[in-house]
Amino acid sequence: MTPRHAWHAATIAEVREAFDVARTGLSSAEAAKRLEQSGPNRLPQARPTPVWRIAARQFASPLILILFVAAVVSLVMHPDEPTDAAFIAIVLVLNALIGGFQEWKAERSSRALQQLLQIRATVLRDGEMCEIDGQDVVPGDVVWLESGNRVPADLRLTTSHGLEIDESLLTGESLAVTKDADSVCEAATPMADRNNMAFAGSMVQRGRAEGVVIATGSATSVGQLALDVTSRTGGRPPLLDRMAEFTRVVAWCMVVAVVVIAVVGVLWRGYGATHVFMFAVALAVSAIPEGLPVALTVALAVATTRMAKRGVIVRRLAAVEGLGSCTLIASDKTGTLTCNELTARVVELADGTQLEVTGEGFAPEGEVLSGGEPVQPTGDSALLALARTAVLCNEADLYERDDSWTWRGDPTDIALLSLAHKLGVVRAATLAEAPQVNDIAFEAERQFAASFNRLGEEIVASVKGAPERVLDMCDVDSNQRTALLARADALAGQGYRVLALAIGPAADVSESAAPADPTGLEFLGFVGMIDPLRPGVREAVAASRAAGIEVSMITGDHPVTALAIARDLDLADQPDQVVTGSQLNGCTPDELQELVQRARVFARTTPRQKLELVEAARAAGHYVAVTGDGVNDAPALRQANIGVAMGRSGTDVAREAAELVVTDDNFATIVAGVEEGRIAYDNIRNVIYLLISTGAAEVVMLGFAMLSGWPATETGAAILPLLPAQLLWLNLVTNGIQDVALAFEPGEPGVLRRRPRPPGESIFNRLMIERTILAAITMAVVGFAAFAYMIEVAGWSEFDARNALLLLMVLFEIVHIGNCRSETTSALRKPPWSNPLLLVGSALAIGLHVLAMHWGPTQNVLGVAPVTLQQCLVLFSLAASLMVVMELHKWWRRRHPLDARPKS
Repeated sequence: MTPRHAWHAATIAEVREAFDVARTGLSSAEAAKRLEQSGPNRLPQARPTPVWRIAARQFASPLILILFVAAVVSLVMHPDEPTDAAFIAIVLVLNALIGGFQEWKAERSSRALQQLLQIRATVLRDGEMCEIDGQDVVPGDVVWLESGNRVPADLRLTTSHGLEIDESLLTGESLAVTKDADSVCEAATPMADRNNMAFAGSMVQRGRAEGVVIATGSATSVGQLALDVTSRTGGRPPLLDRMAEFTRVVAWCMVVAVVVIAVVGVLWRGYGATHVFMFAVALAVSAIPEGLPVALTVALAVATTRMAKRGVIVRRLAAVEGLGSCTLIASDKTGTLTCNELTARVVELADGTQLEVTGEGFAPEGEVLSGGEPVQPTGDSALLALARTAVLCNEADLYERDDSWTWRGDPTDIALLSLAHKLGVVRAATLAEAPQVNDIAFEAERQFAASFNRLGEEIVASVKGAPERVLDMCDVDSNQRTALLARADALAGQGYRVLALAIGPAADVSESAAPADPTGLEFLGFVGMIDPLRPGVREAVAASRAAGIEVSMITGDHPVTALAIARDLDLADQPDQVVTGSQLNGCTPDELQELVQRARVFARTTPRQKLELVEAARAAGHYVAVTGDGVNDAPALRQANIGVAMGRSGTDVAREAAELVVTDDNFATIVAGVEEGRIAYDNIRNVIYLLISTGAAEVVMLGFAMLSGWPATETGAAILPLLPAQLLWLNLVTNGIQDVALAFEPGEPGVLRRRPRPPGESIFNRLMIERTILAAITMAVVGFAAFAYMIEVAGWSEFDARNALLLLMVLFEIVHIGNCRSETTSALRKPPWSNPLLLVGSALAIGLHVLAMHWGPTQNVLGVAPVTLQQCLVLFSLAASLMVVMELHKWWRRRHPLDARPKS
């Protein structure tokens, strides 16, 4: 047998024999030997990303590499005029600084899984119990556990006394799991049902136990999760895929255009190599959107800030847009959809009266309703007796401090105290009237707990526990017992954890002697408890589905509990709609893909099955966002396209594996993140449209000049409409200021009413292509015609004509920024003051150009000079033609949409 053996299927004797464990535990010498063999009880972890790698990542984009090549070519061809190369270098450095700083702020060392094992452990060594560092625990050690301990390694329990362990961070089970050392499980038993095991990282809620260490470090169950997290790179956000595709298209188009110009210029027009190279450089500068990396980085940074204000912290910039792209949200249940706080939801009294309990979580904020009306117990009512029993037979604390509620103890006890508070029954006051004389603590073997309290001259027994066990102690006949158990089963079938409560006189009870089990009790009623939905989750799930995003629940909890929550969320309403982990065993990849397309609720799943479901959803064509808060969610969070961790109650493990963190643990905040992600993508498209359409206009103008050979110099060579430095000025400065301001554009109504973009949809869909071609041709035709008119008809010099054309292109950009604010909404219907930064950016762009025309150094570098007011007005009237053309296109497309999806 090895440490990876199914020890839950072995007897205690087999485990002791396999690990050679004596009754006195391991000797110090043997423990040292085993520590050398197995290594320290530490988990594998990914190394923190060094600063240099974060910086290098900023230059990994193909678009950045194209810009770098353009800078080198420009410097090689014009070593005496480094202006063009300097402009591009400034862009590259600025992009790296912005993106690197954002990622550096978000990067944290992935130390969470290691911290789970940085604890102390009580072990039996050399016949004595001693406390050692958790890292020194070795296979075969005998470990002692008691309430409040964190389990230091995977243990096969050898003794247990009322042991309950919280394994929610590993399995998703919302209730503490009762353990039984004497149990022997089947080999195929899922982790959540292995009741003779204690797993590393889980927390002992109640009781005590002893166990043999069967696995440490990476061999533990949590260690396997660590390997899954550190070995997987995760899914790529859709923006990265789309930008990579876009960059390849730009690169190939540029190469083809340069080749065409070279062939046409040399073979057809007979131009010299130097002249053709000048055109090629100008063409490359025009075609490459130099300002795009900075604009994209700023747009994502703006969205990051907006998301943070709405409760979503972004750890990677590229993940901002990912939420807006997702087609499936795969959510954990415990702590994500639900509160992870057991809450009494229903009270059913002995006479069959059923009462509804409102409120979520442990805080006693809510009411008890009968027929929709609040009720309060009267002096001798059954409801009052039940509430008093709930607080007397209770070991928890619940009290208000500094305007907030604080609690301690077992979740079931806290839930009962919260219920009693809602009925006006407080534990401290009740105990003052009826002080405790003795008690019977809850043990798994007993299935009940009892408290004996002095009330006047009598001793009263208050009992809670499993319905069948408590009814055995009550004065009911067999028919009544059968009927009552049927009512309890009906509540359990709705997903409730059902407790029975009873009360009665007790005789011969003292403080010193152990009391006997009570008998002849009066049955008071049942309390049905459940881990309830978080406030707003139901509406958030509905909003996600209205936005075209499917929601799946993947949990390690019991199928009945999962179905109860799924019914509240309208994800499922029949048991056969819940797929269990045992059904997933042995499924082929194709079968898993079919399941994730059909089913929306998965229960009793292991962490590895969650991971496989995410992989299957991605293979089926979904962009998957996974939400979770526990260690068990970490591998799936890492593998998803977008991992979303809960920030408040979630583990560091989950947060480190995710790209986004929801600070308020509210699933509803994810919907806000989806909205911001879609707004971010809209702004990115608008920025790309602005840069590509103006760049395309420059390319078309150069093409007109090269192909037509007109206007021409005295030697017959075509005159270059704009010089490379002037093109860079347009692309980096005047346009660059405005595209950054465009990234701050607020969202438009109806963003969440759209269907998600198809995962394979290109940034350049048909609408973008139409608008880009129309805007580019309009600017190119008007600009080239004006340039040719100024030289051929008006007799202007090349310098004056270029100076006027450059100003015209700046004015085109000023006008065009209004067109770029929305794909379908008229620019005239979007008030300029809704984006003040855009107003400032446009004013700054034109102001800088006017300054450049009047300042000596920029006059020499750019080849510009002042123009008259009359010339400026004429040029502005030409630029306004672009607004007319694009408004007509929007009007046409509003009446003839390309598809039925609502547009912004």
